[in-house]
Amino acid sequence: MTHPAMTTLRVAAVDLGATSGRVMAARVGPGHLSLKEVHRFPNGGVPVGGSLFWDVLGIHREVLAGVAEVARTGELHGIGIDSWAVDYGLLDRDGELLGNPYSHRDPRTRDVPELVAKTVSVQEQYAVNGLQQLPFTTVFQLVAARGTAALESAHTLLLLPDLLGYWLTGEVGAERTNASTTGLLDVGTGEWSSELASRLQLPWSILPPLRDAGSVIGPLRAGVAADLGLSPDVPVVAVGSHDTASAVVAVPADADTSFGYISSGTWSLVGLELDAPVLTEEAREADFTNEGGVDGTVRFLKNVMGLWVLSECLRAWRDRGTPATDLASLLADASTAAPLRTVVDINHPSLLGPGSATDPMPERVVRLARDAGEPLPQTPGEITRCILDSLALAYRRHLRAAVRLAGRDLEVVHVVGGGSHNHLLCQLTADALGVPVLAGPGEAAALGNALVQARALGADLPDLAAMRALVRETHDVRRHDPRPGLDWDAADRRVGQERPG
Repeated sequence: MTHPAMTTLRVAAVDLGATSGRVMAARVGPGHLSLKEVHRFPNGGVPVGGSLFWDVLGIHREVLAGVAEVARTGELHGIGIDSWAVDYGLLDRDGELLGNPYSHRDPRTRDVPELVAKTVSVQEQYAVNGLQQLPFTTVFQLVAARGTAALESAHTLLLLPDLLGYWLTGEVGAERTNASTTGLLDVGTGEWSSELASRLQLPWSILPPLRDAGSVIGPLRAGVAADLGLSPDVPVVAVGSHDTASAVVAVPADADTSFGYISSGTWSLVGLELDAPVLTEEAREADFTNEGGVDGTVRFLKNVMGLWVLSECLRAWRDRGTPATDLASLLADASTAAPLRTVVDINHPSLLGPGSATDPMPERVVRLARDAGEPLPQTPGEITRCILDSLALAYRRHLRAAVRLAGRDLEVVHVVGGGSHNHLLCQLTADALGVPVLAGPGEAAALGNALVQARALGADLPDLAAMRALVRETHDVRRHDPRPGLDWDAADRRVGQERPG
């Protein structure tokens, strides 16, 4: 179903995060791009029997509730879903779900990359998938599942946005931007690598047909449409279903400016938008990843721990009843703390899993500082400053490496996502990199989701440049110019070996 190019379209942008999910009513038209949140719900891993799972049926219920609210409050032309990457559900031959999907933070994959490398070297893996070695990548999750009843019974694997889309439409498939994060997509051909799957003794036949962002998955199932109060011809659109792919669509970059981006949230995705992957040995050794973007672009980036560490500290302090540990108070205290006094490796594996009563996140940060011989942060404000300084340092390190490896210049950095509202972190990032940082929009993933939907439904948005021009026209950004004075080179050497770039 398409609409005239000048029509203002109203779509439901479902944006799922690992800690919360939102359903937004978006309007897209000539000179107009707006979002209104109509439904928000908490999300998170559910521990059961020593493992960590997603309550995907609960997520589906909340998605339906949100879409129904969008439909109740106005005409609805389309639905699109984006979420975090790598996690999946398995269907049996009847199309029924085989158990709750694992969370990527489950510890079952901790030693799997080393096991896989004994069969397929890291060099061979990178030549095919171009991905950073991260233990929770889908391919490593599947290797961890070899021999299990669920994998042996599986007929189809669906990444989470595709699983939710399947329940809405009955159509099976895998959107390419998200498929590119699995480790099983050939980054050169854009197709599944059955050879890699076979070498790892994985049932490659469970990998579904691929589809591009911007394609229509299908109309709603009749029963779903009736329950939502919608016409059954309302389409579900495959957007950039990896939330970072959607977020990069909404980076308000000028086509004539060489830019880097940071999609800042629970994770930080730090990198460049390229026309082709960088598969050199130097890029592999630097652990850079080449993920698919909308319209055939490549997201050459590094996964950085992001604001997850601060969120987990906030949770621990809240549970203890520590006073003045709301985010605004912590940022105010952090802004007056001594700069670069304590820096740590913010990507250290000890920070990956959720904090617990016996091993809370604030104590992990302090322990890292102690092990590195750094001054120990004593207060929540000092711990917060340590996290933010360390994040800015990681952004500096990886963006400088990215531009060197890709042979690019860096004139400006765009920060989008929830972290764009963290003005202290954005300013520290500008200081660390020595280039301006443009912060916003905060709802980039939902905006990119809506823009791709609108184009699929007939809006006059022929390319990424047109989409980004509409974002610039309708959304303000906050500029942070770099300030001199701090020795970021010395701080980098304190975290680890001095890195070129």
